[in-house]
Amino acid sequence: MDKLLIRGGRRLQGEVTIAGAKNAALPELCAALLSAEPVTLANVPQLKDVLTTFKLLSNMGVVCERHVEQDDRVTLDAGKVNNPEAPYELVKTMRASILVLGPLLARFGRARVSLPGGCAIGSRPVDQHIKGLQAMGAQITVEHGYIEARTPVGADGQPTRLKGARITTDMVTVTGTENLLMAASLAEGETILENAAQEPEITDLVDMLLAMGARIEGRGTHRLRIQGVDKLNGLSSAKPHQIIPDRIETGTFLCAVAATGGDVTLRRANADHLESVIEKLREAGVSIESGDDWIRVKADAQAKAVGFRTREYPAFPTDMQAQFMALNCVAQGTAVINETIFENRFMHVNELVRLGAQINVDGHTAVVTGVPKLSGATVMATDLRASAGLVIAGLVADGETLIDRIYHLDRGYDRMEAKLRAIGADIERVKAPA
Repeated sequence: MDKLLIRGGRRLQGEVTIAGAKNAALPELCAALLSAEPVTLANVPQLKDVLTTFKLLSNMGVVCERHVEQDDRVTLDAGKVNNPEAPYELVKTMRASILVLGPLLARFGRARVSLPGGCAIGSRPVDQHIKGLQAMGAQITVEHGYIEARTPVGADGQPTRLKGARITTDMVTVTGTENLLMAASLAEGETILENAAQEPEITDLVDMLLAMGARIEGRGTHRLRIQGVDKLNGLSSAKPHQIIPDRIETGTFLCAVAATGGDVTLRRANADHLESVIEKLREAGVSIESGDDWIRVKADAQAKAVGFRTREYPAFPTDMQAQFMALNCVAQGTAVINETIFENRFMHVNELVRLGAQINVDGHTAVVTGVPKLSGATVMATDLRASAGLVIAGLVADGETLIDRIYHLDRGYDRMEAKLRAIGADIERVKAPA
């Protein structure tokens, strides 16, 4: 497995271009299943999870073409899907694979999807997806590790369409909202989704579906009203859907500069999607300016420790907890961090302690006391965002830090070490032997 070798202590200076959002790209790639016409997306990030999604869709019969040199465009043609199945071999490493369930069921009346895997950060059940689709008339069983879903067969022997329904999820669920939203777009009649997630990635998915001919009201709110249509159109290469910038990659670079010092401008970045994180960084004493598609971060002094509680958007995102914790490790004072989303999302704490951090954990609460400096060591990434937190810690640690299992990082960050190196970090990928 590849590793990252970081020699800490470098200030960061220059510009970074933020990639398209991973958490928007994955559902939007799956949304191509809703149309028999080609769908073109632009600003698709070059990530391991995106490649896994290509393999998953290709296995179903979707033709996937990538044009990296042309604004990172991807064209998907689901006109000849012949295998509406997501096998365990392709699903086990990526939880977002569950997002094919709604589109397959809505368009083809059947789907067989393995129960998903992904980062081991806690329980993320799919019962809300199943409950919502059953309310729309789907017949679903879970056996032998697979979700088997069908719509009832009509008098002509063909699968019937899903039926519109009023659905209230028991909790705010991002992938659940996305799956049910896509399914409802082709359902018969009206669907109302109550307690819908409001993340920018969901709003971006709504924009894509609207461009394909869907009828959706309530964009960006907890209540989505969808009038099902008979079919959705494609998206031409002349007018592709542009994926929004990745707010978590943006926040990661903001924390990296805040921890190491320097002056960096982030291009293709949207400050409006990251207000809670930017507010906390300013509270820590970091200077941040922004425009329509850029953010400039300057850190001339040691940051102040700042506590926070993770919550659903628009509150502080759980996906930024590890990165901000790394910043607090070298900040002035003590900060209390409450993790309310995932029960296992403090697995990076032991690795940060190996670098010299002072952190005490009690249940869902971590108390971080800043230290004058961290000391380089060999550490192991435990999940996607934990790996980003370890990179930030390595950038400020004395000596060399070697981060193992960075395949987690590759799942969600587009060439992170190259971007850091371009702004002054001493970082390199150590390739595993063939």
